[in-house]
Amino acid sequence: MNTHAPNIRPVIRQLDEAAINRIAAGEVVERPASAVKELVENAIDAGARRIDIAIADGGKTLIRVSDDGCGIAAADLPLALSRHATSKIDGTDLLNINSFGFRGEALPSLGAVGRLTITSRVAGEEAAQITVAGGQVGPVKPAALNAGTVVELRDLFYATPARLKFLRTDRAEAQAITDVVKRLAMAEPFVAFVLRDVSGGGEGRVVFRADAESGDLFDALHGRLASVLGAEFAENSLRIDAEREGFHLSGFAALPTYSRGAAVAQFLFVNGRPVRDKLLIGALRAAYFDFLSRDRHPVAALFVDCAPTLVDVNVHPAKSEVRFRDPGTVRGLIVSALRHALGEAGHRASSTVAGATLGAMRPEPVAPRVYQMDRPGPGARQMAYQAQAPQVGFAETALAYSARVEETPQDAPQAADEGLPLGAARAQVHENYIIAQTDTGIVIVDQHAAHERLVYERLKRQMAENGVAAQALLIPEIVELSEGDCARLMEHADDLSRLGLTLEPFGGGAVAVRETPALLGEVNARAMVLDILDELADQGDSMNVQARLEAILSRVACHGSIRSGRRMRAEEMNALLREMEATPHSGQCNHGRPTYVELKLSDIERLFGRT
Repeated sequence: MNTHAPNIRPVIRQLDEAAINRIAAGEVVERPASAVKELVENAIDAGARRIDIAIADGGKTLIRVSDDGCGIAAADLPLALSRHATSKIDGTDLLNINSFGFRGEALPSLGAVGRLTITSRVAGEEAAQITVAGGQVGPVKPAALNAGTVVELRDLFYATPARLKFLRTDRAEAQAITDVVKRLAMAEPFVAFVLRDVSGGGEGRVVFRADAESGDLFDALHGRLASVLGAEFAENSLRIDAEREGFHLSGFAALPTYSRGAAVAQFLFVNGRPVRDKLLIGALRAAYFDFLSRDRHPVAALFVDCAPTLVDVNVHPAKSEVRFRDPGTVRGLIVSALRHALGEAGHRASSTVAGATLGAMRPEPVAPRVYQMDRPGPGARQMAYQAQAPQVGFAETALAYSARVEETPQDAPQAADEGLPLGAARAQVHENYIIAQTDTGIVIVDQHAAHERLVYERLKRQMAENGVAAQALLIPEIVELSEGDCARLMEHADDLSRLGLTLEPFGGGAVAVRETPALLGEVNARAMVLDILDELADQGDSMNVQARLEAILSRVACHGSIRSGRRMRAEEMNALLREMEATPHSGQCNHGRPTYVELKLSDIERLFGRT
């Protein structure tokens, strides 16, 4: 009922076409970046090999997308501006979608809230142009265009000025557009992208550029990721290629020591479509959770490909969320493939660790010397020669020192050990750091952090082989839950039982906790069950029990490893290096920090100005 006039009965009425389009535009076009996404996806669907994007004032006053795709025929231009008119599907099968767009809402929505002009030319025909402003469609006119399509959107949201108040600054909107273009560029390595900011008029400045890659898919993808995410990511990433039950996972994931302070560098794609899916993000987090601390986040670009019938992309107006028919298979594929790749990386750590070390060692810049003013006089030269001359008895002292060195028993390793990845131990400094020599430089190892990871991996291996010992409760603890929560929890009862937590239904929505992991000691079973339920509701899976068990193992490994301050013999240091080379994940400690730093000889020589 009408709250302002309760005695008046409300009347149902049909909204006019302009209002319908503006409402639809609110779902599809949230901000200028949304418009850019829709237009660029249309260009990719048209088979474009080069896409140019120009924006002004953060996309508020101008968005222009030019492509060299197949174009739109002049007779089809008015139809392209009609709602739910599309060339992507015929409407008979909404589960078999092989294109980015399929709803036919983008162009009419943009025309309803802005001034939209489409100029297009099909091969063998004349170019044509159509304009729509605030939902009012103009006639088709002849135009000049070599090939492809140019879509120009001016004065976004001029027809709905209230929406303009919710937009952010020009700089923030331009950054959002750049992020959208980068994500689409990662998904299409064989397509060239150019993004320009023409706010000041003229040609403007190039904000982002990615030339078309060549070669096979992995080489092209590696090159595109290097240009979008930087050479450091390409250098410190692992190739991912796995398949399971109709799902194929490919892409690149960074080493744990190449992580970020926020989840801003996680790029996930399903059938080439950029998505932000909680299932995929949770699987990525689960794959790295044993290698990173809670305040660090992995970096990855992962592509899930499957038959269109195995995934539903029609669950969100912006098509940024998807729903898999078998989510458990996809999650298991991501976790197992990433863990396998991280295991094969062995002791490898990211090269950025060495870069940060060299940066910390680099001296402060000094003012350039003026040699004409700095030339010493004859008196100063004579004093310098006297200071550099060998003192009386210097030769005898040097000979005596050499004799003592020759008499000292040599427990240093043979030079052949230098050919190994972590080299041969040469010294221990501050009773905590091992200095090893390799063929190409030196390696500095944190002995406590390295041995802590080795012991931790050994304990995890033993737990996996022998299982988790369970401790039976004298009196089972009954936890009252809703029937829905109980059913969700019992779906994972077998997995929890393998971790030592045994649950049984106890009638209604209650569950009985029969056993808990012995390693955890005395635990609050009710609090643990509720924490597990929260994770299941949020992520679809729970790592709670496993995380607690491995936290215990991590503490045991910390207390059982070589302590800082202990002096080690040469054979002990070399044994530690050899075990690091043979143990997966030994490049980072239990908290994700690097266990060693490798410095190349060329970098060291550059530090001392020898190059």
